[in-house]
Amino acid sequence: MANDAALRSSLVWLAAAMVVVGLWTHSFKKAMATYGAGMLGIAGVFLPDWDYFDRDFSKWATPVTAAERAAISSQGSRLARFRMYPLRLAVFTCVYGFGLYKWWVFVSS
Repeated sequence: MANDAALRSSLVWLAAAMVVVGLWTHSFKKAMATYGAGMLGIAGVFLPDWDYFDRDFSKWATPVTAAERAAISSQGSRLARFRMYPLRLAVFTCVYGFGLYKWWVFVSS
């Protein structure tokens, strides 16, 4: 993992969210649902091999070659890491939006 500080801070924020949900709802089950949803969300952002997904969509069916990985690492710019792709944005919006909606319905009930 390239950014351990971001992972640590997101886990601290998740713990704070769990405490708030647990105190607000007085439900251990809802706090654990918050933990599960949060861990899935964090894992979806920090764990994927973004070098693999930063390629053209048509190349996703083939593994990343050593030459492609070397070309990506030679770019090295921090801005290159956070490029916006319409397909990735659409998938993330759908998946995380649905997950957040289901979590909110469960916690607010």
